Amino acid sequence: MKYHVLASGSKGNCFVLQSNEATIVVDCGSTKKHLTQSFHTIGVNYTQVDGLLITHLHTDHISQLRMFADVPKYSPVQFLNGYHFELVQPLETFKIKDITITPIPLSHDSEQTVGYIFVSADEKLVYMTDTGYVNDSLLPLLHNATYIVIESNHDPVLLMNSRRPFSTKSRILSDSGHLSNEACALVLKKVVGPAIKEIVLAHISEEANTHALAFSTVKEALEDIVEVEIKVAKQFDMIIGGTQ
Repeated sequence: MKYHVLASGSKGNCFVLQSNEATIVVDCGSTKKHLTQSFHTIGVNYTQVDGLLITHLHTDHISQLRMFADVPKYSPVQFLNGYHFELVQPLETFKIKDITITPIPLSHDSEQTVGYIFVSADEKLVYMTDTGYVNDSLLPLLHNATYIVIESNHDPVLLMNSRRPFSTKSRILSDSGHLSNEACALVLKKVVGPAIKEIVLAHISEEANTHALAFSTVKEALEDIVEVEIKVAKQFDMIIGGTQ
């Protein structure tokens, strides 16, 4: 597998996974200009990808849906905007070419939010952002992935000291909000195994976190467990990973 993080954060999210046979896009937030330039940079014609997978209906994940009008689309919620979507059900596996995909139920303040587990012949990638917590029942499915893209959204102290309204702070801290650095690290401690090669910390708050803090929190939690490359996604800076 090869992957690209094209955008990650409250201003937009887009992720590209490539295997021997398939090119799959997860979410299509951000601006049209940024996504068009990013797809050109990685040499992918976004109008001809094998599937667009939606995690949930917040604007920062679907704002450029029109760019993928002619692409097969998959979503946990049926859209009412005239586009046809294949409805995915949590924990019901489906395939796109040589990739087996399992949607996993997450807890976020949207009608239905999912993450995705992608499995090829010899590798597994977990993509999981926008969730207030991770149910323990999912841990066996997440265990021993090759690559993990996981939310490390905020530091609770920085969040509470930010200028955001208290209602927003409460929403972020709730079970239907976002994972903190510490919560992200705890999940990773439970699921990393010997197969792990790379971890990407994603959807990092620009007001209530720092990239250095997210990195150090996770690195310290894992340093006695496994040696792994940890990457930190920025809002508009591309990350390239996987088998090149």
